[in-house]
Amino acid sequence: MARLAIFTERYTIRRAVELTALTNFRIAAAKLGHDADFIFRSEIMNIPRYDGLLIRALTDPLNTSYVAARLAEVHGLRVIDEPDSIMVCCDKVNMYQHLMRASVPIPETCFLTEDEVTVEQARELFETYGRPLVLKAPNSSFSAYVEKAHDEASFVKVGKRFLRRADRLVVQQYLPSSFDWRVTILDGKVLFVVKYVMAPGAWRAHDRDDAGRPNISVVQSVEKSQVDPRLIAVALRAGNSIGRSLYGVDIKEFDDGFMVIEVNDNPNIDAGEEDMNNPEVYRNIVRHLAGEPWEGWMEERQQAVGS
Repeated sequence: MARLAIFTERYTIRRAVELTALTNFRIAAAKLGHDADFIFRSEIMNIPRYDGLLIRALTDPLNTSYVAARLAEVHGLRVIDEPDSIMVCCDKVNMYQHLMRASVPIPETCFLTEDEVTVEQARELFETYGRPLVLKAPNSSFSAYVEKAHDEASFVKVGKRFLRRADRLVVQQYLPSSFDWRVTILDGKVLFVVKYVMAPGAWRAHDRDDAGRPNISVVQSVEKSQVDPRLIAVALRAGNSIGRSLYGVDIKEFDDGFMVIEVNDNPNIDAGEEDMNNPEVYRNIVRHLAGEPWEGWMEERQQAVGS
């Protein structure tokens, strides 16, 4: 029997879908013969008493969640998310550099310092990448600090604003689509695949309408037999370029293939959404933390095809 800890924060359990998912992890642990306790920031010094740690709170090198992850790693626990992955995924410049080194297909991308955010640079990038351009602050999450620039003036204005919180700016080619694939992987194996279908008029999964109201995408379950193996191959290559932890890989589909938009640590697993067609996700993550073998999504599909 393993003793597992689930680190969370008060703000996380305010949403019913997250609270239910946390409960599902605990139920899965009990059914597999393990104990799972919820712990909060005031209790992180108890982490060494456990065998594994699952983090279900916002990850950032400046957050308590990172301290919890590092403490678990130092004491030899299995931990999701492990601290090195937090460091990479919470810095988009670092994350895209990992993808580039692994030759993972991504939109045309460059990184600019404050001195390079000029009208002349904007004009050159518009000619090279097209209009509009997508600007991202390196430490953004849930599409915060991700905006489009349609002209030179907005490019400079948004870029300078984002650089108040970072030393480099991510600039990318804009690739419109009506949905994103989300391939969630753990330890180099697929846990599940869903689609994030954009809300009408939205261009990203977490968007806002003209009145500033949230315009959130709809999570759509996907039949395993319908997923293109090339999608899985691209997602695994992207995840493996970062590490062997838990990642949500966002991918756009085009006529000639697939392109990775980004790799997220601590990906969403919300009850009734990402787990709709994948109830086994909870027990598979528990098994991983307990050091037990589990079957990845692709292995299950291959066995079904073979039978």
